[in-house]
Amino acid sequence: MPTALLSVYDKTGIVHLAAGLHDIGFTIISSGGTARTLLAEGIPATDLADVTGVPAILDHRVVTLHPKVHGGLLADPTSPAHQADMAEYGIAAIDLVVVNLYPFESDPSIELIDIGGPAMVRAAAKNHAHVAVVVNPGDYGPVLDELRTSGAVSENTRRRLARDAFATIAAYDAQIATWFDAGAEGDSLPDGLHLSLTKKQPLRYGENPHQQGARYLADGRRSWWDDAVQHGGKELSYLNLYDTEAAWRLVHRFQAPACVIVKHANPCGVAVSG
Repeated sequence: MPTALLSVYDKTGIVHLAAGLHDIGFTIISSGGTARTLLAEGIPATDLADVTGVPAILDHRVVTLHPKVHGGLLADPTSPAHQADMAEYGIAAIDLVVVNLYPFESDPSIELIDIGGPAMVRAAAKNHAHVAVVVNPGDYGPVLDELRTSGAVSENTRRRLARDAFATIAAYDAQIATWFDAGAEGDSLPDGLHLSLTKKQPLRYGENPHQQGARYLADGRRSWWDDAVQHGGKELSYLNLYDTEAAWRLVHRFQAPACVIVKHANPCGVAVSG
């Protein structure tokens, strides 16, 4: 019987996913608030403390950091040595991990630096040859459909999910490092910058037609391009955005109505009303 470990801060869609997993024969292990949510909805779930034999300690700073969790995530079922260790220490394999993290960016603080969540995500993603890891509620439906149809999550899907998992952890760590940089005294130029960017818009091409392009935005930020509406014409290219940005910035330097013509972000003509 396959096993799923569910431990999420954002409960969006988790009840539907858990019900679907239960219906197709998964044993569900869960922790804390996630377990309470599932049990309240009548979905059978084993509390993680019953698996590890250790309750949450240190004000829930230590919940999932246990060999029976990480052994189940990192074990290679094709390795006799791994199987021997699992048998000796009573470790069961975990086939599916569903985790999302404390929302550090919403209210940065030491207590919102998630430890157990990223550790589980990294372990499952490393072992994606044997474990599927889901960090985005948007993937619940597709993963559940694949399990219902094929009885397993495909290799390609596991690899994609692992990539998304590592990207999520990298973005999370970048937020934390940036928070520490902002609180550092006397150094406005830190030794390194840790950026996390999300693709917001595909572009027809880059600065030149033979180049690829897309518009990315730093996580947690908003650009005026997010509110722009294209009323006609072809899909925008990077050069269209580059030129528009330059023209917009220049025309706003004038008090009177003005017109600006740019080419590759270089002003080629400027006219002012009157």
